[in-house]
Amino acid sequence: MRVGLQINRFDYPGGDASIHQHLKQIAQAAESAGFDSLWVMDHFFQLPGIGPYTDPMLEAYTALGYLAGVTQKVTLGTMVTGVIYREPAVLINAVTTLDVVSGGRAYFGIGAGWNNQEAIALGLLDPLHSRRFVRLEDTLKLALQMWSGDSKPFNGEIYKLPEPYLSPQSVTRPHPPILIGGSGEEKTLRFVAQYGDACNLFAQDKAQLQHKLQVLAKHCSDIGRDYNQIEKTCLAGVGITEAAMNQDGTLKTVVQLHELGIEHVIYAASKDGSVSSFEKFASTVQQIHELN
Repeated sequence: MRVGLQINRFDYPGGDASIHQHLKQIAQAAESAGFDSLWVMDHFFQLPGIGPYTDPMLEAYTALGYLAGVTQKVTLGTMVTGVIYREPAVLINAVTTLDVVSGGRAYFGIGAGWNNQEAIALGLLDPLHSRRFVRLEDTLKLALQMWSGDSKPFNGEIYKLPEPYLSPQSVTRPHPPILIGGSGEEKTLRFVAQYGDACNLFAQDKAQLQHKLQVLAKHCSDIGRDYNQIEKTCLAGVGITEAAMNQDGTLKTVVQLHELGIEHVIYAASKDGSVSSFEKFASTVQQIHELN
């Protein structure tokens, strides 16, 4: 079983000028502790429940490029990119660039998007009134075409591209793993079955999580897709701090997730955490890796 870390806040001591140093320390400490993946949110405002919207928020792909340069082994991705934020060919180029400069360590984290506050404030498409799921499916189809090296005209339902040429191609072949975030049963999980290599769900309610995985399995069965080909990831909803990381309790929760079929559990980097938090969590990471 794999272990990931989502870096979802940047309000570090020392202010804006210190962000890069804290980010480097967190990434390298997590990698040294055995974490398999690092993720950033693709938002421009901080989310409710984490902090005020005015808190610092880094642009996702610039931050991931920096993380690629200060790490060596961890995979890197967004958790997840809202499809409304970038033109699809530009987004696919950004993910490809991340894969190239990291030596083949990129995920393509993608979802329909939902945060209309930041979208409206910044003059972006309003996710709630932009046919976001149509845009999402167009983008998934375009990504697969561009990563196949096919530059013939793309005629999606919304997006029309005369020559979707991509060079360089991704290091990861046939393409970076496509992780689709969200739990909508009618559209999102169907897209996972049809186009995705991984899903991302929330772990708080185990019964609900089990139900979502059953829905995904049904979509796979309906189209003849092997359910076991899809990596099942979930956000644990727990921050990495010395107080929160009780080894026995953490491992018990992960075992429960593993029994449901989760293969990749993703924690959050807490504001109250420190480099020593990751050092003390290393033995638990090793035990999680041994679950099979």
